[in-house]
Amino acid sequence: MKVPFFNLERQYRALQPELEQRVVETLRGCSFIEGPAVKALEAELAEYLGVRHAVTCGNGTDALKLALRACRVRAGDEVITSPFTFFASAEAIAAVGAVPVFTDIDPVTLNLDPARIEAAVTPRTRAIMPVDIFGVPADMDAINQIANRHHLAVVEDACQAIGAEYRGRKAGALGDVGCFSFYPTKNLAAFGDGGMIATDDDGIATLCRALKAHGNGKTGAKAARLLGLDADDPELTVVGQADGLYDPFKYYNYLVGDNSRLDTLQAEVLRVKLAHLDRFNALRAENARRYQAGLADLPLRLPPLEPDGMKPCWHQYAVMSEDKPGLVAFLGEAGIGTGAFYPVPLHLQKVFQPLGYREGSLPLAEQACRQSVCLPVYPELSQEEQQYVIDAIRRFYRAA
Repeated sequence: MKVPFFNLERQYRALQPELEQRVVETLRGCSFIEGPAVKALEAELAEYLGVRHAVTCGNGTDALKLALRACRVRAGDEVITSPFTFFASAEAIAAVGAVPVFTDIDPVTLNLDPARIEAAVTPRTRAIMPVDIFGVPADMDAINQIANRHHLAVVEDACQAIGAEYRGRKAGALGDVGCFSFYPTKNLAAFGDGGMIATDDDGIATLCRALKAHGNGKTGAKAARLLGLDADDPELTVVGQADGLYDPFKYYNYLVGDNSRLDTLQAEVLRVKLAHLDRFNALRAENARRYQAGLADLPLRLPPLEPDGMKPCWHQYAVMSEDKPGLVAFLGEAGIGTGAFYPVPLHLQKVFQPLGYREGSLPLAEQACRQSVCLPVYPELSQEEQQYVIDAIRRFYRAA
């Protein structure tokens, strides 16, 4: 038997009629950028997350960059974040000219350890970026308390955590601003790139909407005024009327922004899938429970099912093995796909060597990288396939 680490085709086949109908309707409507489906998706996601604003954009990395800029993070500022995450978390910080400051993780949740954050705060610290890694929310109450004491923004990287909950609240709605990715392997997945910013702050939402679209038009002028810049009212100077394809307002620019808009086709795909997200996450949780029962007596460290009142969305099911290379190789020979996330902690990535971190600087994150093995957990995984994975892991430890 072969068990892939992820299978995109199964979900597509299950939703194929509705997906294809929506795509064809979009093609016929010929509104491909910021079409009606984008606004509808933003409204539906805002309601789902319980926030005032959902602002879609081109991808999760852009969401992080836009959120940091909207929180007034500037060149030379410092942002505290996790070393155990995908590169984009720290890349976004560096991309806006700020400096990522890494602190070690909680060995249970694999998220930023709040007890280690405060010692890293300096006069240059502007924000904290916790990462809800593998779909497990960070300890956001403790992190928000630290941020409040030091007047810092909290940019929650929830790119892996849509649908997860923290003490009754949705991940991504727990800081000043939350960021999401709709990459094809995410729990809510587009058929390409996509991202989103979620916030209750009207000003942050306005800035994100302006910055994602060249800082232009009426939103650009409003954003510029929020930043204390001189901006005339484009309603008084623009000649011509928008007609769906032509928008005269976009030629009046007030900020240097970016080009990061969600395609209407992707919005329609996401609207279809959003209606099934809770069901898909529940299937992931069932898979996690079966792994927990089937692997409990082995010399592995398993992730907690519901740590401290949190409800993970199980983007990944990560076990900790002292023989990660051996286990990954054994499962590969058995036809089982795994994810070795993450092989190198961010503080030891070559690009960040000038920051001065060395091996041993953040030992818990380094240990997690040496030991973490992610098993197939996607909602379409069959019980037969999952039992094959469990049996293979048990064979590995019997032979060890």
